[in-house]
Amino acid sequence: MKTIKILLFGGAMYFFLMAFVHAIGLKIPGLYIYFNVPSYPYQDKIISLLAFGWATFFFAVASNPVKRLVESILLSGAAAIIMLTYINLTTDFTGLSGAIHPKWFYLQAAALFVYWLLLFWHYNKTKKILPL
Repeated sequence: MKTIKILLFGGAMYFFLMAFVHAIGLKIPGLYIYFNVPSYPYQDKIISLLAFGWATFFFAVASNPVKRLVESILLSGAAAIIMLTYINLTTDFTGLSGAIHPKWFYLQAAALFVYWLLLFWHYNKTKKILPL
């Protein structure tokens, strides 16, 4: 149970940092998925707000892991990774700018997938002892 809490707290910290960098417009790869794609400040503020919501959700679940809430995080995380992959496959990023290299977007989606797999694996190890 300790490992799943650590992973969830890690997810909370990731989203808190993502919210912060989007709020101030600091494009840091990993915290800013499409870091070299032009964006408007209002878009960054919306993403900041949504990332803050994710951070608080992860923090709440990490504080008291409940089976159904961890499952909700896993389901939402899978949907997010699928959507990022879809965006990466269907968007002509080089058409926006020749300086954009989509390989970084795939790498970031892959890193999120590895995190998701770790969370999924540890969830399966602990789901018998998690409260409903």
